[in-house]
Amino acid sequence: MCKNAGPWDATSQIQFADQKQEFNKRPTKIGRRSLSRSISQSSTDSYSSEYQLRGHRWQINAVTASYTDSSDDETSPRDKQQKNSKGNGDFCIKNIKQADFGRREIEIAEQEMPALMALRKRAQGEKPLAGAKVVGCTHITAQTAVLMETLSALGAQCRWAACNIYSTQNEVAAALAEGGFSVFAWKGESEDDFWWCIDRCVNVEGWQPNMILDDGGDLTHWIYKKYPSMFKKIKGIVEESVTGVHRLYQLSKAGKLCVPAMNVNDSVTKQKFDNLYCCRESILDGLKRTTDVMFGGKQVVVCGYGEVGKGCCAALKAMGSIVYVTEIDPICALQACMDGFRLVKLNEVIRQVDIVITCTGNKNVVVRENLDRMKNGCIVCNMGHSNTEIDVVSHPDHVVGRLLNLSCSTVPTFVLSITATTQALALIELYNAPEGRYKQDVYLLPKKMDEYVASLHLPTFDAHLTELTDEQAKYLGLNKNGPFKPNYYRYPAISVLCGFSFVLLVLVCLNVTVPVCVGKCANCKPTLMYTYYSIYCFLLQILNHLAHGKRRLEKLVQLLSPY
Repeated sequence: MCKNAGPWDATSQIQFADQKQEFNKRPTKIGRRSLSRSISQSSTDSYSSEYQLRGHRWQINAVTASYTDSSDDETSPRDKQQKNSKGNGDFCIKNIKQADFGRREIEIAEQEMPALMALRKRAQGEKPLAGAKVVGCTHITAQTAVLMETLSALGAQCRWAACNIYSTQNEVAAALAEGGFSVFAWKGESEDDFWWCIDRCVNVEGWQPNMILDDGGDLTHWIYKKYPSMFKKIKGIVEESVTGVHRLYQLSKAGKLCVPAMNVNDSVTKQKFDNLYCCRESILDGLKRTTDVMFGGKQVVVCGYGEVGKGCCAALKAMGSIVYVTEIDPICALQACMDGFRLVKLNEVIRQVDIVITCTGNKNVVVRENLDRMKNGCIVCNMGHSNTEIDVVSHPDHVVGRLLNLSCSTVPTFVLSITATTQALALIELYNAPEGRYKQDVYLLPKKMDEYVASLHLPTFDAHLTELTDEQAKYLGLNKNGPFKPNYYRYPAISVLCGFSFVLLVLVCLNVTVPVCVGKCANCKPTLMYTYYSIYCFLLQILNHLAHGKRRLEKLVQLLSPY
């Protein structure tokens, strides 16, 4: 936890229609015309799938699960003049007539987002975001709509664009526009549309943002590039993706970060719930809806074993798939091995696998050489934020699949409630922080705030927390109301702890002694118990240093050097 991160104390202030599929074997045209077409409608949900077939490989062309009206697909929203029922036209969406259907979707999402609704109820009297002008660039879905309406209820003014050209739910965007929000997004935007929408959010006469809520860093990048003077009035940035956080740390390292930024992606509530549990469910849903593939017996390679990769691997393994993992980080690689997955290089298995899933946040993970060597019918898809993971520069007739789970299916609303609540609290914290509390750097959320977000979701499960007695709290050296873990504690995966425990168990069973000295004599010959204790302390030191992240890397190297 970074210094001076005292939070705003939120705790005290606060039927289905027949589904059809369209298989489009022609290259998708790039331009302002919509890249996808919906062919079904439903009273509650409908899905459309679009495939790109080039040669013998299938690559998923991301299309969101969304109600759409295909009658005006040929006309770009930029060429239409639309107004809501109140005569307001400060928005650009697909079709305002879909607002009623989108409103029903938002109402359904509210039932699965208890923390946001509780926050809205508890804090709207205080209006902690009164005067805040939030410009956002995230996925525009029913869940995001609940977040936006919560921010509005807490006093904020919002203008919004989509961070992904395929994931926008048109009916939800219509409902938001009808509700008075300035929304600029539709499903199937071109790259030109994407940046135009962001610019329309930012560049408006008589309105200047003082808070940024970003997903991927594109909005922040655009303001830095086109309107750097705006940062004089911006109080902070809240970023929720790996890609966006990486960009923020690069700016900070180069001394170009002009305002404080809150790293939501590395908060416990985001990492352990959104990235892991959400992807564990949505990876199967997205692939099933688009390909109807059977997973049992399929050979799958998952590129990256972070929280997203862990979720994907767990789901595929449970379905009977043979799962391989590629990884650059030896720690994540060891976790994959201890979880029962074979660690390989991509080129070692590319000829034999049936599915390739990228979730690294990097670029050129699957390159032309890999694509040329794939077997007939191999499915290639991306679970990472950026579309750069699969290199298709030499395949101009391909459209890169972006965020399979959000683009080709939907994700669990309850999990998104956790992330959205964390984002809302981060905005409140940065906006209300006294001058000087946060420097021009990237910060993590206070542990107390993470615990508060988790506690708001427990009533859904009729869960009852055990409370510490005064004597127990004193014994542990904790406050009865938390936080209950130190800031560097990262709630490690069980596999890591089991792996270390297994190593120690083997050492004990084999009566192995290792010349490890704890600050006494370099030539000592320790006993078995002394060795056991030494290794135990040594591993604890490693975990402690790893928990502090990259900034402790040099000290960790110094720790390891004697061994």
